[in-house]
Amino acid sequence: MNYFKELKVWQKAIELVTETYLKSQSFPKEEIYGLASQIRRCAVSIPSNIAEGCGRNTDKDFNNFLGISLGSAFEFETQLIICKNLEFINNEDFKYLESEIQHIQNMLIKLKSSIKKKI
Repeated sequence: MNYFKELKVWQKAIELVTETYLKSQSFPKEEIYGLASQIRRCAVSIPSNIAEGCGRNTDKDFNNFLGISLGSAFEFETQLIICKNLEFINNEDFKYLESEIQHIQNMLIKLKSSIKKKI
């Protein structure tokens, strides 16, 4: 079992959640239950699944939850592109968040690869 708070990818994902909530506060009010809610749920899902996987009994289970987290990361990136296209976020915020999510995706892929070697 891993201690999730020590994982750099979990720490980066928590930072992404905070930034996502801050940036999505300026979305149009009609999006509060739409895209704003969806992108927030995606962001929260990334570190949540890392933590849940750490609490499981086997590396195989942990690897599975990392896969779910990675899926949420790709879903987040897709929604981020939609937010930019709809001009809900500016180009500077988009580039920053895109860079962060891609870094998290790479970290998850590497962590999954290292866990898979142990299975």
